[in-house]
Amino acid sequence: MRISVAYVDPAINFWQTLEVDEGCNLLYAINRSGVLAKVPTIDLEQQKVGIFGKVAKLDTLLKEGDRVEIYRPIIATPDDDEDDE
Repeated sequence: MRISVAYVDPAINFWQTLEVDEGCNLLYAINRSGVLAKVPTIDLEQQKVGIFGKVAKLDTLLKEGDRVEIYRPIIATPDDDEDDE
């Protein structure tokens, strides 16, 4: 079956389409895509993953056409304009 794996951050846009066997899970697809070698800062123990914008577990089974996404952490910074109110 055909699926894709996506990861985007300010330094890289990664999109890989893969042919995988039925019964493939998120973790297998991520490993097979090569994204972890291309972006070694990805930490699957800390970062969330999902399918089409919905958070899922690494052992979630994929279906034909699924887009696996690795979400980067969002770091909030204080707004410098808060004191201007």
